[in-house]
Amino acid sequence: MNSSVKKSERNLRTLCSEVLVLVLSSFVYALAFPGFMFPEGAGFIALFALIPVFAVIRHTSWKHVWWYGLLFGLAFYLFFAYWLKGFHALAIILIPIIKAFEFMLCFIALKAADSFFKRYGYFVQAIIWVAYAYLSESWFAGFAYGDIAYAFYKYPLFIQIADITGIWGIVFIAILPQAFLGRYLSDFIKGSAPAFRTYILKNIVFVVLYAVLLIATLVYGGVKTHEWRAKESDRVWDVVTVQHNHDSWQGGYYTYLHNFNNLRRYTLEALAVTDPDIVIWSETAFVPSVAWHTKYSTEGSGYEVTADLVDQFVSFGENLEVPLLTGNPEGVIADESLPPILEDGSTNRIDYNTVILFDDGEIKETYRKQHLVPFTEHFPYEEELPWLYNLLLANDYNWWLQGTESVVFESDGVKFSTPICFEDNFGYLSAEFVASGADVIVNMSNDNWSKKVSAELQHAAMGAFRSVETRKSTIRGTNSGITCLITPDGTMHDPMEPFTMGWNLYHVPVYTHESNSDTFYVRHINLFAHVAVYASYTLLAAGAVMKIVSLVRGRKK
Repeated sequence: MNSSVKKSERNLRTLCSEVLVLVLSSFVYALAFPGFMFPEGAGFIALFALIPVFAVIRHTSWKHVWWYGLLFGLAFYLFFAYWLKGFHALAIILIPIIKAFEFMLCFIALKAADSFFKRYGYFVQAIIWVAYAYLSESWFAGFAYGDIAYAFYKYPLFIQIADITGIWGIVFIAILPQAFLGRYLSDFIKGSAPAFRTYILKNIVFVVLYAVLLIATLVYGGVKTHEWRAKESDRVWDVVTVQHNHDSWQGGYYTYLHNFNNLRRYTLEALAVTDPDIVIWSETAFVPSVAWHTKYSTEGSGYEVTADLVDQFVSFGENLEVPLLTGNPEGVIADESLPPILEDGSTNRIDYNTVILFDDGEIKETYRKQHLVPFTEHFPYEEELPWLYNLLLANDYNWWLQGTESVVFESDGVKFSTPICFEDNFGYLSAEFVASGADVIVNMSNDNWSKKVSAELQHAAMGAFRSVETRKSTIRGTNSGITCLITPDGTMHDPMEPFTMGWNLYHVPVYTHESNSDTFYVRHINLFAHVAVYASYTLLAAGAVMKIVSLVRGRKK
């Protein structure tokens, strides 16, 4: 009886210890990213924060590992993405829960790798983590924030391989030694580990190969950083960005008028002392749809004041000496069988989240956002999950139509594309823009709702990788930050003060397709991630078969 009680007490202590380790690890891991403790993040922490996590996965049982994944995912995203509460009460609930279930599956796969591959399980675990990172951002609710690679945005030598592997090579290099050391830590706690020196010598081939890989990565990073910092651009594109710092949740005619007046004032102020090639406003900077009001009459509908505001915008644009690029919703007919204005006075309209290039008094080109924000801009499961669909509608979420084309704008000989806000979280989109002919990436963002500089910096950090992957400059035109220039080595230049109004002139280096070939990543988008996914499936299946065969043989003996 006493033995049973002691065993139960030991199990409870172990359980509590493992839970505490996972929660503390999730907190420490969150510190690697811009957040409430380190405004710019402490990226080096991401190189060791997950070692205890791999130790727990190896140390614990199958009975517990699945809910440990739930716990870790939930805790990490509550610590890391605490700013989601500024977006909506549902967001700070939905996102951590979704990520918790993703980590649950990831932990199960990591446990399987450790169980199936006694010698090199850590190598398989690193491959699985890459596959997890890719798959977790590739489905409808994909959310790339918090991926380990983005913690290293301030380490240029470490991230230059993104032009070959995308972020996936960086993920692999950061995770592999942590899985290796986590394995040793678990065995050390159990009392079954050899001396650390013996462990290293026993795995000397791996240690040497990893050292070679890491050194090669840093050398490549040094060469590429020097190359791109010394490289002369084909031309310089002078861009004025206007940051009007508008509260995202305020709407209505007088708010739109107030914002337009600020945007107009700062634009004219900039043009009085500079001679730019183009002026950039942010995502949905001007809200009344220029396309809708210039195409359809609103006479007698009650929308005359909005139409008048559009007329003011058009008049302002006609008198500008340079093109204007701005976020502006594109209203289109929702039901072709009905007129634009219905009998009850409402509009027969639905919108795209768009960017328009306004020049010579008209819209020259339009880009419609392709990768919409899940739940808030897009929810395709009305029939399958009507309860959630109605809950989202009840909480003031509205849907946009989804664009389908990777539009390349051209102004004064410069070809550029405009991923809208959330879209620059995903490497494939910017790569597709560049593959279609873009020589500059112009990100139009509105993160004002977060009210946190850390949230804006987390977003901007992801944009740095888009420049490295494509070797194109990025100019970020934002509502309230982080407005800046990012050069092809991933360095942010001259960021405007977040959550303030003003303007800035950026001299954007342009590297054309004629003088620079596309990167390996652009030519083979997410190839390394795809390899990791299929390798994970294959290795886990093979490992399961070997495990079953081993068990069968053991029973026969």
